[in-house]
Amino acid sequence: MAKTDWEFFARCAGGFESVLAAELKALRVRQVRPLKGGVSFFGGIEAAYRACLWSRTATRVQLVLARIGAHDAQELYDNVFSVPWEQQVLPGATIAVRAHGENSNLRNTQFTALKVKDALCDRLRAKRGKRPDVDPHDPDFSLDLSLHNAKATLYLNISGESLHRRGYRKEGVQSEAPLKETLAAGILLAAGWNRIAHSADAAFVDPMCGSGTFAIEAALIAADVAPGLLRNRWGFDGWALHNEDAWQAERAAALSRARLQDAARLFDGAPAEAPMAQDDASAAADGTAVSLPRIVAADIDPRAVKLARQNAERAGIAGLVEFHVCDAGELAGRIAADGAPLALQGLMAVNPPYGERLLSADDLPKTYAALAKAVAGIAGGWTLAVITPDATIDTALGFTPERTLACFNGAIEVTLRVYRVDLAARHELALVSLSGAECTVAVAEEGSAQFAARLRKVAKERVKWARRSGVSCYRVYDADLPDYSLSVDVYEGAGPDEGLRFLRIAEYQAPASIDPARAARRFSDALAIAPVIFDVDPAHVFSKVRRRARGGGQYREAKDRSFYACTAEGGYLFEVDLNGYLDTGIFLDHRTTRTMVGQMAAGTRFLNLFAYTGTATVHAAGGGAHTTMTVDLSQTYLEWAWGNLRENGFTGKEHRLERADVMQWLEAEVRRDDRYDLIFCDPPTFSNSKSKGAGTFDVQRDHVELLKRAAAVLAPGGTIVFSCNLRSFKLDEAALRDAGLAVSDITAQTIPHDFERNPKIHHCYLIK
Repeated sequence: MAKTDWEFFARCAGGFESVLAAELKALRVRQVRPLKGGVSFFGGIEAAYRACLWSRTATRVQLVLARIGAHDAQELYDNVFSVPWEQQVLPGATIAVRAHGENSNLRNTQFTALKVKDALCDRLRAKRGKRPDVDPHDPDFSLDLSLHNAKATLYLNISGESLHRRGYRKEGVQSEAPLKETLAAGILLAAGWNRIAHSADAAFVDPMCGSGTFAIEAALIAADVAPGLLRNRWGFDGWALHNEDAWQAERAAALSRARLQDAARLFDGAPAEAPMAQDDASAAADGTAVSLPRIVAADIDPRAVKLARQNAERAGIAGLVEFHVCDAGELAGRIAADGAPLALQGLMAVNPPYGERLLSADDLPKTYAALAKAVAGIAGGWTLAVITPDATIDTALGFTPERTLACFNGAIEVTLRVYRVDLAARHELALVSLSGAECTVAVAEEGSAQFAARLRKVAKERVKWARRSGVSCYRVYDADLPDYSLSVDVYEGAGPDEGLRFLRIAEYQAPASIDPARAARRFSDALAIAPVIFDVDPAHVFSKVRRRARGGGQYREAKDRSFYACTAEGGYLFEVDLNGYLDTGIFLDHRTTRTMVGQMAAGTRFLNLFAYTGTATVHAAGGGAHTTMTVDLSQTYLEWAWGNLRENGFTGKEHRLERADVMQWLEAEVRRDDRYDLIFCDPPTFSNSKSKGAGTFDVQRDHVELLKRAAAVLAPGGTIVFSCNLRSFKLDEAALRDAGLAVSDITAQTIPHDFERNPKIHHCYLIK
């Protein structure tokens, strides 16, 4: 191609393609096209030089050298060898090759890179008589290959090492989990800082600055300093077609734009590690005074502030940033005490510590409270940008984001949330707890006031009912309002947890028609409202988000850190795990059923199939069963069941537990000729446990065979209590009658008061 019509590709963090495209358009580049993971553009080499110097969000700038066939290793080698590398690689330049992607014949990227390197080196040896040296860490000529199906694209990495390495941070001496410079700059640009910074009387604040990346990038943008001026090593150093005159012209133009005093001395050839002290006064290159926005960075950690100050010095903008050592919530007071109030407009950007990064989830409320206090200290015309994986921050701040952008901070999936700060429009609810205490709570959704009113109304009735009925764990709210599709359960502590109250709040999967971001805000609001109404310590509130599993009907979720508590039912103690599983170890809607089993168990040989944590076995043992047999496939649940039996004093040899697949166990039990007078069977809706081998269990498909096998071990005159929670379940009564079984539907009698709004919560039958 002609030298004025080269094709380039600038890579960036996912989600910031449009931000990078806007940058490149401002640099007068042609045919800008955002693609996944970056932006393609066309132009002469000057366009690439400007992108290297000026792009704040690009991580690499690459020149497309060739598109070749790469069906297999031989075709790849032959086509790479055919490229005239002697016209591209400077004599004596070191090289490195990276490969990405695979196909059916090229499955190992290291092998693919080796074949490309061999072809390139063999070509140069054939043309020059010498192979180039390889330097995988700091090459003069860096080649990237991207493989897709049978085609490959060869790129020259014009920019060299990742452009996030501006040069002002030292490896190994930074605060924990610092933002990459390109990500920080992309966030600032997405939040409009390039516009705000050039407005009259503007300011920037980062109240949790860490290594100072936000503040430094904000200062570079405000002072119109090209981030590439901080670097002295580039990927075109070993490129034979590099135009040094054009590069120096672009660099000189960038130096002339820098709104810093003595910018040429600071950036012209200075090593990246050299301190770049900056006077407090700012001036344009021609000596005329300019007005730069106020930039404030603070952190509670003195070491972090020290590192941030050192980074700012290396970046040449230390004189543009005010540093404070203080808690985020105290920053506004600290600034006011200095006698210099913040501007009426500006940007606050924050990368708060969060559970997956630096803090445990238990520390988040304190962190968010400090951030909310910091936000309260800025004017109403400000913009707030927060990068976090945690949507509950909307509730903590009392704002709904104007826009969001999904992205990654390293390997963590996060969201950039941009808010318009309007303190007068902050959503707050005045709540009265069940004990009469008054409290104000910030929420993200105005409609959460209706949820709070509904929850308090039902809670008053339900708490009184529970006390009268002697019920200590019960449901208070079950998607009463369609927009707040969640459940709220109360667990009153017993035994060692006597006097404590715990809440379990679970979100149902929202339908596709509901905005998932809005559903997340409503759930977050519920988590803030419920503990206030119930006078519960927020540390005793546990939440679960339900997501339907692919390929089956179960709800699945990754296991979290367990939190065990002791609760009571019918005079028995049970251990519940409020945080570790989707279910806690006791099905609240089966409370009446378990009581009934206990009443029926006197003098019986009792069998509990799919026993879970053995709660029905405890009721049967307490009701006077002569023997109990508890069967489940999970060793974890069997150990839990044994703990429940032991806690209630049922430790004799008459109480047996066996780990087995229920269907197989029943088949073997028939041959052993053991019989049972009372069987409780509460199977899962669906099971594909690895322990079952290739088989699966589906309650709708398999319930007839299950009940026939259970009936085969039933003593004459015995009873099966069969229950399931598949709401669409249809019992095949005809098939059961043909098997000689009589069925009575007792579902209505087994629905507890706290589940009356949802009579399809389970089905229950007596089978004889």
